[in-house]
Amino acid sequence: IDTLFKLICALKDTSSIVFCNHRDAVERTQQLLHEKGIYSVFYHGGMEQIDRETALCKFKNGTSNILITTDLASRGLDIPNIRSVIHYHIPHAEDAFTHRNGRTARMDASGSVYIIKAPDETLPDYITNNAEPFELSVDFELPQKPNWSTLFTAAGKKDKVNKIDIVGFLSQRGKLKKDDIGLIEVKDFSSFVAIRRSKIGAVLETVKNEKIKNKKVKMAIAK
Repeated sequence: IDTLFKLICALKDTSSIVFCNHRDAVERTQQLLHEKGIYSVFYHGGMEQIDRETALCKFKNGTSNILITTDLASRGLDIPNIRSVIHYHIPHAEDAFTHRNGRTARMDASGSVYIIKAPDETLPDYITNNAEPFELSVDFELPQKPNWSTLFTAAGKKDKVNKIDIVGFLSQRGKLKKDDIGLIEVKDFSSFVAIRRSKIGAVLETVKNEKIKNKKVKMAIAK
């Protein structure tokens, strides 16, 4: 965990996925990093759907730059601009290794893959010898906290709410400027909006008695 912590510090604020082999290891790793001052979100198949949606939205919109996950996130997720894949646990099979690595360097973007190996651990045959050692500095600083926070709204497509409605509401009722509003994702019964972290407290206070589409809905910082 100390090596992972120092590696994340070395990568600074780049978007990174940390892969573990088991669900309990995902949550344990997230908690250990939290105790060291690293903000991250976790994602695995044992979570409720709303919790999985929240975690992915926070990772995609920049509220968290670190996603800790199982191989559930190695396929089927369209998340651009992932700069680093970190194998905290080496996968058991080559295809899992390949799919994990496919999360970065997409759409002509560059990316790097890191493998954390214990001193007594050997690399499987499918990992070629062209991997280079990555030297970690003895001096490190915690990454800066992301500039974004995520606003959860209990209204979505089934409530006839769309992205334009949300932008209009936050601009007119919430008094936000365009560059204070980031990525918006509208689900069936909920919505997630990236809000500049310095503004989200004031926005919640300003809109607490307002309505979207003539309906009073719950709004809160996404947990």
